[in-house]
Amino acid sequence: MEKRPRLSVFFGVITLLTLFHQPSEQCQEVNTAEVVQDWWQTAQFYQIYPRSFKDSDGDGIGDLKGITSKLEYLKDIGVTAAWLSPIFTSPLVDFGYDISNFFDIQPEYGTLDDFRDLLTKAKQLGMKIILDFVPNHSSTENEWFKKSVNRERGYEDYYVWSNGKVDEKGERQPPSNWLCTFRGSAWQWNDQRQQYYLHQFAVQQADLNYRNPDVVEQMKRVLRYWLDMGVDGFRIDAATALFEAEPDANGIYPDEEVSGVTDDKDDRKYLKTEKVDLQPECIDMIYQWRQVMDDYQRIHGGDTRVLLIETYAPMEYTMQMYGNSTTKGAELPFNFNLITEVDTGFKAKDVQKAVDDWLTNMPAGGTANWVIGNHDRRRAASRYGIRNTDAMNMLVMFLPGASVTYQGEELGMTDGKISWEDTLDNLACNSNPDIFETITRDPCRTPYQWSAEKNAGFSDGPKTWLPLAEDYKTVNVEMESKAEKSHLKIYKQMGELRKSSKTLQQGSYKYKALSDGVFVVKRYLAGEESLLYVANYGETPSSVNVLENFDGTLPSSMNVKISSLDSKKKAGSTVTLKEVTLEAGEALVLGTE
Repeated sequence: MEKRPRLSVFFGVITLLTLFHQPSEQCQEVNTAEVVQDWWQTAQFYQIYPRSFKDSDGDGIGDLKGITSKLEYLKDIGVTAAWLSPIFTSPLVDFGYDISNFFDIQPEYGTLDDFRDLLTKAKQLGMKIILDFVPNHSSTENEWFKKSVNRERGYEDYYVWSNGKVDEKGERQPPSNWLCTFRGSAWQWNDQRQQYYLHQFAVQQADLNYRNPDVVEQMKRVLRYWLDMGVDGFRIDAATALFEAEPDANGIYPDEEVSGVTDDKDDRKYLKTEKVDLQPECIDMIYQWRQVMDDYQRIHGGDTRVLLIETYAPMEYTMQMYGNSTTKGAELPFNFNLITEVDTGFKAKDVQKAVDDWLTNMPAGGTANWVIGNHDRRRAASRYGIRNTDAMNMLVMFLPGASVTYQGEELGMTDGKISWEDTLDNLACNSNPDIFETITRDPCRTPYQWSAEKNAGFSDGPKTWLPLAEDYKTVNVEMESKAEKSHLKIYKQMGELRKSSKTLQQGSYKYKALSDGVFVVKRYLAGEESLLYVANYGETPSSVNVLENFDGTLPSSMNVKISSLDSKKKAGSTVTLKEVTLEAGEALVLGTE
């Protein structure tokens, strides 16, 4: 098998942004200089799960025409760029993350012309469109895989193949003990080819072989194809899984060690993942894709085409995705700290640590980003508690950098209740009725709630592909748009403030947990209005003295600019900072003007 040489990647000491950094019990403060910012650095990204956003033809499944019809709504709530989860041709075993044709649209979602219409409408509105790029694997129904099975010239080593090994009983066994995300062995025997192929996800999702330079070039061709169509960038799926440890001379791969995390031998967490994840070559591949983006812009002009990277990884690994002193990387490796470090029953110090871990490790010149939910995790309002909906939405747009909203977070949508009988998520379907609720991703993928009408205004058809969440009659766009005050209106106000405020776009920041429940962030910029975020994530009221913790940097009182849904403090009212009393879940944005 022709192998690409193992690439050397810069693993030196990362330059840390540690200006004015102090131990965690002190206020964390960083001063920033005013710089010219690119569009993505303060962007409001919005993730659309196409299957669940808006159905235009009554089949109960969201589609491209449905998305196009709602772009004005996204523009109205301040969205800069919409990121679409996979829309490519797929047998939908993993709902689009198993791609059978990287160059066409899944018929349920529409056609290439429908996608061109969506791009045209978005550009008319001044919005950008980001596509999901799924490079680690393809569907086993992809023509590339079929040709590889047949050992057709040029495709022999497109995927990770192995003869496996023979045990003491003379029986054929997989080439290693690796486990896949969807339970069980990560190796599948193919009778036709008489070899095993690697699949880190579902058995129908065969891992591409990135040690083959033809595969590397083919995936760059995919990027250029959609850039030519007019997309503004890509979110890279499963970026840390692109490479795995190399086999020995006999094609046998090294086994993983037992992790000790679980006794379930079919669960991927039963083993460590040191041989199948976080290989240094993955970082180099991000750098190569960044070069594709830059070359395209140099040739064709226009705004920066961005790379957003999915990476659940240790901080020192994730930060290398930004690039190094000689090579550019991704604009935004996704910051999942507010998901992985902040969960049900969280405290203010957990939020401080999540913020601190990113801002103090981010390389100099990097841009932060803040994410509280996505299509793989429980909805933000369900994890943090409904009362903290506004507090968390306000936080991600108050902190420096870009924000990412998963569809429905602006409304306070919660997880739907999906029975075993209605379960469609492959991850859950590969489990059993006793444990599926702990791993299913269906509850956060229920149809978007547009109104209190039939099917929540999502579809005119007889039923929706997943059952609706039970609260759709009260939590929806129509109701919240008409209400005097709502999660949606607060979200819009926050977005408008960020777009109009140089302080939020370019200002320095200082933050601290003042009690178990209360977290405070100050944003300031010379010659501009200073702003303060104060939130009580706790379950009981709390009073704090902000002045003694931000001594000499704040006036004695500030005015309310935005308040959470149940707050009794009205816009324009004065708050004395020496004693700020907050109800459970109450959040405020205060200003000096």
